[in-house]
Amino acid sequence: MKIYTKTGDKGTTSLIYGTRVAKNDLRVEAYGTCDETNSMIGLALSYINKENFQGKEIIENVYHKIQTNLFHAGAELATPKGKEVKWSLAARDIEELEQQIDVWETELPALTNFILPGGHPAGAAFHVARTIARRAERCAVSLGEDVNPLVLAYLNRLSDLLFVTARYVNQKLGSSEQTLHG
Repeated sequence: MKIYTKTGDKGTTSLIYGTRVAKNDLRVEAYGTCDETNSMIGLALSYINKENFQGKEIIENVYHKIQTNLFHAGAELATPKGKEVKWSLAARDIEELEQQIDVWETELPALTNFILPGGHPAGAAFHVARTIARRAERCAVSLGEDVNPLVLAYLNRLSDLLFVTARYVNQKLGSSEQTLHG
């Protein structure tokens, strides 16, 4: 199978079920930004690949499921209104994000000030993934009532988890947090 189809050479692409839309359509922007979030998570994980610390395997397992769920969110966003969604998120997916946030937050110092994104390359990449997830959420919100509320909640909670993960990874890898100066 060839990777190129040439069907998008004039600036259009297909949604699920074959509906053709412009590549700058808001729906394409929304699911494309989920894909971008997913890719940044992959980059963040690649930075911890050669590191050795307690909890690394849990991070990798948690994010393997999240990356799969981001494909599901993207599929929902790529499905035209009125068509059946083949892959869906569930309320339990959001609950799992919340549970993981709660677990990792117990190991982190309380926030007393805003922190600046950065630290270990993995932590910094998780911070970037957080900002991309927020953009995906904004794009999905712009689609209005056509979006499953679970997708919006998932993207919102995912960005929270990405923030906590950045802090958690930085702590595990010995990178101190930098706070705003006054």
